[in-house]
Amino acid sequence: MDLGIAGKRALVCASSKGLGRGCAEALAGAGVNLVLNARGADALEETAAAIRKAHGVEVTAVAADITSEAGRAEVLAAAGDVDILVTNAGGPPPGMWTDWEREDFIKAIDANMLTPIALMKALMPGMIDRGWGRVVNITSQSVKSPIAVLGLSNSARAGLTGYVAGTARQVAEKGVVINNLLPGIHATDRADSLDSGVAKAQGISLEEARDKRASGIPARRYGTAEEFGATCAFMCSQHAGYMIGQNILLDGGALNATL
Repeated sequence: MDLGIAGKRALVCASSKGLGRGCAEALAGAGVNLVLNARGADALEETAAAIRKAHGVEVTAVAADITSEAGRAEVLAAAGDVDILVTNAGGPPPGMWTDWEREDFIKAIDANMLTPIALMKALMPGMIDRGWGRVVNITSQSVKSPIAVLGLSNSARAGLTGYVAGTARQVAEKGVVINNLLPGIHATDRADSLDSGVAKAQGISLEEARDKRASGIPARRYGTAEEFGATCAFMCSQHAGYMIGQNILLDGGALNATL
């Protein structure tokens, strides 16, 4: 399928590896020029070089902390006018409700709610002026099905979801489409970190922890960055113009719900 976005320009955050890289690869495969961001310069440059070689698109790499005001300013200055924004940031650490104090919540909200909002506010006016834009916020399945040990993430991402629900309907008539993409467990470093915690707590191997988690997913496996990226690319395409303010769950059927 021709996604109709060749020649567009996209900013993809946290895109040196994992789900962010999957999105960047899929957009590049559709002919989109990229601005990539991550904190680690070496991994980011390796990813940028690989995507340039594989897809022949323009790739600008900006190593900066997108959750900081200074980092956002650096990324936005390099990005200029973009047609597509994919927001993404690492999730807060797991824990118990007794572990978290006010500062822990502030940090989570800054990273997983206020940073995407700041990027949208900075870039959507240009999209509105040009009459076309796409925003995909990578959030989490926990927005629909809260995960007890991820209370910080549950809270911050739910706040972003509420913001998007209203804002998406305000800008849709201007040709700007905002949606959220909600990953379940995927084969990424984040999954390894969570599974390592389970393995340590239960005294089992990492492989056993993975198998145990996968057994509870109807698809009986973890998702891949490639299929996640393909879904993101469709949501950024010309074909998604009537998809407004939606939360697209990609979890292998893990959430057992009719609606």
